[in-house]
Amino acid sequence: MNHASRSIFEQRELIATRVFPEPAEVNRFVASEFAALIREKGAVGQRCVLGLATGSTPVGVYNELVRLHREEGLSFRNVVTFNLDEYFPMQPLELQSYHRFMHEHLFDRIDIPRENIHIPDGTLPVDQVQAYCQQYEQQIADAGGIDLQLLGIGRTGHIGFNEPGSGRDSRTRLITLDHVTRMDAASDFFGEQFVPRRAITMGVGTILAARRVILMAFGEHKAPVIAQAIEAPITSAVAASYLQEHPHAQIVLDEAAAAELTRLKSPWVLGPVEWTPVRIRKAVIWLARKTDKAILKLTDEDYNESHLQDLLAERGPAYNINLDIFRALQQTITGWPGGKPDQKKRPGDIRRSTDTIYPKRVLIFSPHPDDDVISMGGTLIRLVDQGHDVHVAYQTSGNIAVFDSDAIRFVDFALDFARLFGTAPEQTERIERQIEEFLRNKKPGQVDGPELQQIKALIRRGEARAASRDCRVPIQNLHFLDMPFYETGKVRKKPLGEEDVAIIQRLMELVRPHQVYAAGDLSDPHGTHRVCLAGIMQAVHRVKHQDWFGQCEVWLYRGAWQEWEPEQIEMAVPISPMELMRKRQAIFKHQSQKDKAMFPGVDEREFWQRAEARNRATARLYDQLGLAEYEAIEGFVRWRPEE
Repeated sequence: MNHASRSIFEQRELIATRVFPEPAEVNRFVASEFAALIREKGAVGQRCVLGLATGSTPVGVYNELVRLHREEGLSFRNVVTFNLDEYFPMQPLELQSYHRFMHEHLFDRIDIPRENIHIPDGTLPVDQVQAYCQQYEQQIADAGGIDLQLLGIGRTGHIGFNEPGSGRDSRTRLITLDHVTRMDAASDFFGEQFVPRRAITMGVGTILAARRVILMAFGEHKAPVIAQAIEAPITSAVAASYLQEHPHAQIVLDEAAAAELTRLKSPWVLGPVEWTPVRIRKAVIWLARKTDKAILKLTDEDYNESHLQDLLAERGPAYNINLDIFRALQQTITGWPGGKPDQKKRPGDIRRSTDTIYPKRVLIFSPHPDDDVISMGGTLIRLVDQGHDVHVAYQTSGNIAVFDSDAIRFVDFALDFARLFGTAPEQTERIERQIEEFLRNKKPGQVDGPELQQIKALIRRGEARAASRDCRVPIQNLHFLDMPFYETGKVRKKPLGEEDVAIIQRLMELVRPHQVYAAGDLSDPHGTHRVCLAGIMQAVHRVKHQDWFGQCEVWLYRGAWQEWEPEQIEMAVPISPMELMRKRQAIFKHQSQKDKAMFPGVDEREFWQRAEARNRATARLYDQLGLAEYEAIEGFVRWRPEE
């Protein structure tokens, strides 16, 4: 790798890395690299051999390639593909099959010849797998080798299914999956117990033999392992680190996935930086945490000894810097997230241009029927108690996250109710018989029938109403949007569509809110939060020039999957012990998610435990930085649509 041409901030990175602000930009860049190579090879009559990945990460790239094919004439007639891996055993038409995934997301939508597609075969008898893997390697060699290999990365650092311990020279083989990998795949299979324990995968050596390699990653949950792969020494414990040896490997990230790289986390340790207000705040908080000191106790020596001499020289002495950042953090704290009715401000209350409006119309978007109370339940309670007109919009039904046993229990209740009150139980009995018959023959991961999906949606809807009653939100202010992108009955959803955005736009124009709250949890492993947020942002861009929007603020919350870093928080709402207990009770009303959720993600704690731990950790951090000590804090970041 040529280090001389790289900036000082990239020198610690042992693999060439590009960072884009948003995932969409990553997708367009990677797709353009593939398209350019395909066209270049086609122009001279050569085949273009591509190595392809599966999972949620490359879906955007495949969608962009399909767009280029349909709108700009990109042909795949000269393309030969080899997929990285496949679960074993796995039938090609199963919902979780990578064979099915590739055809649905790419192959069936382009003009690639069927004979040019190669995907590992998960249907073989186990005693034939070794010979098959050798044949797969030979097919790659016969095709002339892979020109460009696309990769994602797992939380264990695996590329393909090369789990920790995979050797540098390993080739295509049958491998046993790591427990973390199986946990990450559990949502696709409706439970970890249904995830296959083995997979066929290209080896590390197979991947490194490609002439070019591009690895993509999105989201904060990938940031730690990305930093390990790029900045730490090569180790078999993180298979992606072997890419450091490849002369033409490149890693392409969104800013969230790059967050732990030194150039973003603490660039001042690498060399001089431009000291913007945001960077100063980040550096001072970093220094306080590094030295385990309150901000106002930091000294000139602390700055000098931690690569912050330039900041000290430019903005010092230390106490002046400390006081500026302390006051900025103090200004984020407010017990009145919607503003005060009497306009009498107390020290620390944030001041906004819309504080003259009271009460406010508040619209809280909840991707699933429980994200509102899990992530901002304390703030929701405060907004209601302080007299604001609070609306909650549940963007999806959440129906796939209900256990079958809960569904049949509610059908039993409906049948008993019908018998008790004489309301035509015959139809209910018929539905119950159909559902019981379906459940007896249901395979793991099989899509529920429409009646069962509707029953599960009603369960989630009833729980949302119960939680809202606990928070004293009027029932008429609840909006169940049932966005169409979600309603597939599968973990894999449809792309966000015009109808989805239009539903959000209509609601915003109906409520005309002064405040909008939306989920900024982009580490949601199922991607629903990311899609729901994209829908809100698109809708905001459509309404931002309407008169009422001039008085509207959009705030992003987190909590279900991660929390905002302190330097990001622009509004910190303290939560009292009593409010925290009320928040917990509201979360408890979502009984289908209680004790054990269908899709818990990688954090095995219950959602109320995660939320409380994160809220208390934020409060504890504010205390450690020298600010007031609270029981818990919910943090928010302001989002401003670009003109």
